[in-house]
Amino acid sequence: MLQKKMGGGGKDLPLSLLNAAQNKPMLVELKNGETFNGHLVNCDNFMNITLREVYQTSAEGDRFWKLKECYIRGSTIKYLRVPDTLLDAVKEEQNRAREAGRSARGAHVSGAGQRGRGAPPRGRGAVRGGPMRGGRGRGRGM
Repeated sequence: MLQKKMGGGGKDLPLSLLNAAQNKPMLVELKNGETFNGHLVNCDNFMNITLREVYQTSAEGDRFWKLKECYIRGSTIKYLRVPDTLLDAVKEEQNRAREAGRSARGAHVSGAGQRGRGAPPRGRGAVRGGPMRGGRGRGRGM
């Protein structure tokens, strides 16, 4: 089960999961207790979702409706349930992407990024022993 608000390392997992869940079955429970079972058609960054072939159940569980399609505002969603296989696949994909990013960032690039003793100074700092040209909090230097 996917809780809408996830903590820890799954920073982008909910939206990635929803994007991967398109055309897959899911259960949505709203904060008012109603449930919707259907196939995800679309979702956006606010977790607004569109479902097709939907079975809606009242909060009491005593009434049912079959809907061709419905739109659910993300702020009304209590939780979403997607197939566990989909959750595992998305987590694995994110782990692969993270590893690929680490190996690319860890590559050593020589050149402008390194500053040794012979490199010119960066920023506003003046050369030691050279003329002072102002700066913050120095006064007029008379």
